[in-house]
Amino acid sequence: MQRHFERSLQELKDTLVGMGSLVDRQIDCASQALFEGDLPAAREVIGRDGIVDEYDNRVDALCQSMLALNQPVAGDLRLLMAALRINKQLERIGDIAVNIAERVEPLADQTGLIRATRLAEMLQIARIMVTDSLNAFLTSDPALARRVMDSDYVVDGLDRHIFRHLVKVMEDSPALVPVGAHMLMLSRHVERLADHATNIAEDVIFQVDAQTVRHAAPESGGR
Repeated sequence: MQRHFERSLQELKDTLVGMGSLVDRQIDCASQALFEGDLPAAREVIGRDGIVDEYDNRVDALCQSMLALNQPVAGDLRLLMAALRINKQLERIGDIAVNIAERVEPLADQTGLIRATRLAEMLQIARIMVTDSLNAFLTSDPALARRVMDSDYVVDGLDRHIFRHLVKVMEDSPALVPVGAHMLMLSRHVERLADHATNIAEDVIFQVDAQTVRHAAPESGGR
C-alpha cells in the first residue's frame, strides 16, 4: 500500500510540474505577445487554456483517489491538501495568462507606452515568484517559500508606481484614457499573478512546517 502511495505521489508531483511548466509558458507567451503586439501569439495562448484545465482536472482526480484509497494522516494529508490548493492557484495563473493575452488586441499599437512603464520588470519578478514557489513545493523548501512571500511586497510597490504613472498619463492626455484603463487592468493582472505565487508559498509552509501563515499581516497603505 505504501509503495502504491509513493508511486501515486510521484505521479501527482510530475503532473503538477507539467502544469507549472505550461502556465509559465503561457505567461511568457502572453507577455511577449503584449510587448510585441503579436495577435496570433495571443490567440494561441487563449487556445491553450483548455490544456491547463485538463491538468487541473487530472490533479483533482489524483488527489481524490489518493485520499480515498490511502486515508493519509499528518504530513501526507497536509501534502495532499497543499497539492489541491496549489493546483487551483496554477489554474488561476493560467487564467491570468489568458487575461493578459486578451489585452493584446486593444493595445497592439501602444507597445511604446507599455514599455515606458515598469510592467516588464513587474512581470519578470512575478514569473520568478511562480517558478520559485513551485520549486519550493517540489523540494519542500520553506525558506524559498518565504523569499517568494517577501517578493510580493516588491510587486505591490511596482503596481502602485505603475498606477500613479498611468494616472498622470491619462490626466495629461485624455485621449489615452481607454488605453490607460486597459493598462491599469494589466498591472492588476500581474499583481494577482504574484498573489497566486504567494498563496502557493504559504501552502508550502503549511505542508512542511504545519504552520498557517495565510492572512498573517496585511500590508498597510493604499496606492
